[in-house]
Formats: sequence, structure tokens, C-alpha cells
Amino acid sequence: MKAICATDLSAASEATIENETCLECLGRIGVEEIHLVTVIPSNVHAGMPGIDFEERREQALARYRRVIENAGFDTEAHVVRGTPHRRINGIAEAIGASLTVVGSRGKSPLENRVIGSTARNLARTTVVPLLVNRIERGAEEPDIVREHLFQRMLYATDFSENADRAFEAFSYLRHATQEATLVHVETPKDPGLPEEDEEPKARLEALASQLEDWEIETRTAVRQGDPADEILAAEAEYEPTTILIGSRGHSRLRRLLLGSVSEDVVARADGNVMLVPPDRMA
Repeated sequence: MKAICATDLSAASEATIENETCLECLGRIGVEEIHLVTVIPSNVHAGMPGIDFEERREQALARYRRVIENAGFDTEAHVVRGTPHRRINGIAEAIGASLTVVGSRGKSPLENRVIGSTARNLARTTVVPLLVNRIERGAEEPDIVREHLFQRMLYATDFSENADRAFEAFSYLRHATQEATLVHVETPKDPGLPEEDEEPKARLEALASQLEDWEIETRTAVRQGDPADEILAAEAEYEPTTILIGSRGHSRLRRLLLGSVSEDVVARADGNVMLVPPDRMA
């Protein structure tokens, strides 16, 4: 597997790249090659007063490469110019990446700036599974909020096709996962949705049996209420290291009017979130 590690040379990016536990977790799920990607925004120029981007970037990337190579990964660096999320997605697609990792500060008091703009835009547009690695706020040398990325997973499903696609990620995550909580939130049905032919609890139990065959200790929970609120309440209750969720639900109209549940979870979660996008070939 190949992974993109997007870095803007910030403290949040550095915390993700230099954390040995995070790198070990990536190795456990089969990542062998890590591509460092840093994007220079189009409006930033090397000649701007008081700014030496070139030297700072070269020093940082050289240090990051040494850390990643010492952890046993093949490493390549890409320095490109443009809109960060578009260029990151483009490189991920071009190299056949299986995962994009981006470090993001924790929740902000300003609701419309809860996560960095690049992480937020990637959550909306990513072409490969996206791992938002949560970094503590308000520290000059921040730490990772949840170090063991995939040890305790909270999988949220609305039983849509893309939720099923997210569940398939356990085929490789299982090598680093010890516990999993499977959650479904019951809500009033959107107009035109088919009736479910099985009770949610039974459907969750069927998924749980697959994970238990892989010796993952599993629990299930059916909750009622607003999907994003209840997923975040489940995060507070079970304290997973990462939330796993598909990036689209059933209702296109609901997504257009209210924004997707997955984007809300990425923005508001206390810990890491792994977002699995739709199959682009579907």
C-alpha cells in the first residue's frame, strides 16, 4: 500500500509525521511507501519579504524523510504549487495511493473554522480514504490526541452502499484493530428511501460476526437522534482511537441542504476520523 502524508510544515503536520506510534500503525495495515506532499499556495512567492520558504521547506522535508525511512518505509517527496486539496487529491490518484493522512488541530471556538481549510476541503473531495489525525490545540509542540490509530475503532453506518464500502476497510485495518464498536443511528426516513428488510440490530450483529471471526472484540449500538450528534456522543462514551465512516449517506437532498454527516463528524470529533469516499467507478 501507498500512503500520502500531506504536510504544510506546521506543528500539526510535524506531530503526525514524527510520531513513531502512528508510523507503526500505518505499517501494520500494510503501508510500505509514504509520499510526502507539500503544496505551496499559488499566492505565496519565495520573494515575499521576510520569508525564506525554500530553505525551510528543504530542511523540513529532509528531516521528515529521515524519520519515515528510519521507520522502514520507502519515501518520496512532492513539492507542488496550487490549491492544496486539489493537488493532494491529484497526486493520490496519480500514484495509486490507498490512504491520505493529514494532521489537523482539535476543535476551534469558531464554528466555521473547526478544522484547517485543507483538512475540511479534503473531507469534501478526497478520492481515496482520508485519515484526519487529530492534534492537540494550544501547544507550541503539540501531541497526537489518539496515538494508536486503529486500535479501537468506532464504525458508524447508515447501511448505505458507501457505508458498506467503509466497512470493507476492516480487511486491512484488522491487522491493527483490537476492539470495534458498530453504531447505527435511527432517524426519520428521507422521502423515497426503501423500507429496511431487517432490524438495524440484526444487521449490526451480522457485521460484528465478521469482525469477531478476525478476533476483534466487538460491540453494537443502535441510537436515536441526529446522526452526527449521536456518532459524536458514541465517541465520547466509547473513546475510540478512530471513527470510521463513509463520506456519503442515502439522501442527496439532505447532503445539499445540511452538509453531509461525515463532514460534520470530521469537523467536530475529538479524535481521529477515517473517511472512506464513494467508489469513483460506481
